[in-house]
Amino acid sequence: MAKCDICGKGVTFGIKVSHSHRRSNRKWKPNIQRKKMMINNVSKHVHICSRCLRSSKTA
Repeated sequence: MAKCDICGKGVTFGIKVSHSHRRSNRKWKPNIQRKKMMINNVSKHVHICSRCLRSSKTA
């Protein structure tokens, strides 16, 4: 589960390039954490990225 429930940030893909310019696929994973939050006066477990957690965003 590498997707934020608040902003929808997920895995992004790209190409890793070595010094000799050999190319291979790679992926960047967001920093997703499972936190218990109050959303609409209901306590829920959500998967939230560190950016949304830092800025105190809620749904």
